[in-house]
Amino acid sequence: MIKAEFFKKNNNYVGFKVSGHAGYGISGYDIACASVSSAVQITINTITDSFNILANVNVESNSITLKSKDESSEIFHKMVYGFYLHMELLSQEFKKNIKIVTTEV
Repeated sequence: MIKAEFFKKNNNYVGFKVSGHAGYGISGYDIACASVSSAVQITINTITDSFNILANVNVESNSITLKSKDESSEIFHKMVYGFYLHMELLSQEFKKNIKIVTTEV
């Protein structure tokens, strides 16, 4: 199962951590995993490369974490919120494979 944990502070999204594997299909053909991976990549790349917003990105063997270095960035908050909304839709489509958690930090 993929777990997407979103971090909120003062009602703003300040980061996320995505970990695990969907297990929806065989490796290399898992559309749930591919959907999440693509959404993670476009979100992080847009924040860090397109908008040049400073953020900590930590990639491990089975997880990726993004945290804002500038918690006042409205663009950062909106991008992560957009990713959250996308993950909500994916979790409805793949109920047994994607879990979303929101944590106040």
